[in-house]
Amino acid sequence: MFVDYAKIYVQAGNGGNGCVSFRREKYIPKGGPDGGDGGNGGNIIVLGESNLSTLQDIKYHKSYKAKNGSPGQGANKKGKNGKNIIIKVPIGTVIKKKDDDQVFFDITEHGQKEILAQGGFGGIGNARYASSSNRTPRYAKPGSAGENFELVFELKLFSDVGLVGMPNAGKSTLISKLSKAKPKIADYPFTTIVPNLGIVKYENYKSFVLADIPGLIKGAHLGKGLGHRFLRHLERTQVLVFLIESVDEEPEKTYRMLEHELREHLTDFTEKPKLIVFTKEDIIGEKPDVNIDDIKTISISSVTGAGLENFIDEVVKILENRHNEIDKIWET
Repeated sequence: MFVDYAKIYVQAGNGGNGCVSFRREKYIPKGGPDGGDGGNGGNIIVLGESNLSTLQDIKYHKSYKAKNGSPGQGANKKGKNGKNIIIKVPIGTVIKKKDDDQVFFDITEHGQKEILAQGGFGGIGNARYASSSNRTPRYAKPGSAGENFELVFELKLFSDVGLVGMPNAGKSTLISKLSKAKPKIADYPFTTIVPNLGIVKYENYKSFVLADIPGLIKGAHLGKGLGHRFLRHLERTQVLVFLIESVDEEPEKTYRMLEHELREHLTDFTEKPKLIVFTKEDIIGEKPDVNIDDIKTISISSVTGAGLENFIDEVVKILENRHNEIDKIWET
């Protein structure tokens, strides 16, 4: 099951208390203080894992509580540290504190490790309070409390190309034809209820990642049709491909609706390269004569395969231009 949103509670361990103890040995009447320090509480740690693709395990776990540190003991024995808890998440996971839009952590690399909640520090035993003026301290410091938070985990997919369109525009059929992705495909709207990723191969050993985003409707940025859940997967997409049915009698109106929903959600919408693709060419046999903001338009049929090679060529050109622009920016 694909899960891209989860709320959890994390509680780091408390530090163990320092110990008040005095050395007691036969024939040694004045042994002095020997209370050890408490152990540190366990941390809650998040770890990026490239082999994961969903937040399913986290969603149903609900809460994570690390062990407390053990108290110090006599004979200067330090308490045992509490064991850390490691939460593995997919690459692309954004972590926020509940009721706060500020990003706590953004997990973008495999092996990236961050502390979500810091364990409390162990208290100081009375042995460390001994001095020339205070030879028998009868006090120790208690351990400090571990941090605790309510957190929100959001998964934002990384993809080179994002397919955008109304329900039944042909996104799932296209990605199934170009890659090994096997999305559920049917003749009714909202067939796709979760994003799908596919690897499209071209030339020798080259490829790009194609994302099929569930169909958007008017008001998607406000949450209609779960649009706000789907739109975030386009935030890290390099190229936007708008799929519009060739039989659509008002293709520009459809594009403007999709454009509006994306503009309301994506702060960098204007900067993202775009391509308009008219689908289901096999039904009318020609590309609609439409010019929308001078955006490149092509026509395809995922059923017959017509135009698919042209689609790949156009996407590759856009991606290469995009990469060249980024390289120039880094050079300057």
